[in-house]
Amino acid sequence: MTGQGNSANGSYNAAVALEFFRSAGKAKTFAKGKRIFAENQRGIPFLLMPNRMYLLLDGEVAIFAKSTPIGTVRPGQIFGEMASIDQGPRSATAVAKSASRVIALDNRQLQAALAKRPEFALMLMSVMISRLRESIGRLGASETPLRGAKWRESVPLRKDLVDDLARLVGPGARFSYRAGNTIMTEGSAGALMYVVLRGRIAISVGGSLVESVGPGGAFGEMALVDRTPRLASAVAESDCELLAINRNVFLELVKHSRRFAASLLGAVSERARFMASR
Repeated sequence: MTGQGNSANGSYNAAVALEFFRSAGKAKTFAKGKRIFAENQRGIPFLLMPNRMYLLLDGEVAIFAKSTPIGTVRPGQIFGEMASIDQGPRSATAVAKSASRVIALDNRQLQAALAKRPEFALMLMSVMISRLRESIGRLGASETPLRGAKWRESVPLRKDLVDDLARLVGPGARFSYRAGNTIMTEGSAGALMYVVLRGRIAISVGGSLVESVGPGGAFGEMALVDRTPRLASAVAESDCELLAINRNVFLELVKHSRRFAASLLGAVSERARFMASR
């Protein structure tokens, strides 16, 4: 998160975010110096202690990773969204730099609000993509950003959702690639996202493997959200068949299908979390 934060993203609208958070969340205040959440902290939903995401109304919040300052949250900005969506461990610590007032949403409240306004998933994705770009930027600034780093296995979408997508876009949206073929190139413009029907895709950043996508996995959606150059390259590891979804269909799906929107939110959150941990 930078000083400008997610409000600098063209897909983000602070007034819309405020309306969304107010529709389901509750306001809370934190005194100066109070820790809002801690790095590696896990939510415990069954004890009514889930991870929450926050919209800052007043004050400033400092973000630390491994005790190093990495950003400042200012009024109108969202923070803590990744752990709220997947209930995984916090990737950073948040501390009130000054007396601060927030609206908090747990995952149940988020899902209830998305049921009424599924299009807000696009804004949340734009926030997490901004985080992802910042993580890649920090890796790029280091001396050995990706060499020898680990990679992740993509979590597939539910089979019934993939089947529904295939029926919706029709047989004309199916494309086959031979092993070794390049599907998308880092830095290029993106017009399509893809769902793997058969085979396996290698995703790389800066020439280093970061993700392997198998059947049911999705990739390429980020460029459709913020219309910026591709963050990664994709090459067929084996002969494969892909379902291609263009931006217009993608936007309609996100705006009208909470199930699709929630699935993609989870996928983007996992990618952002993974890159932040490298």
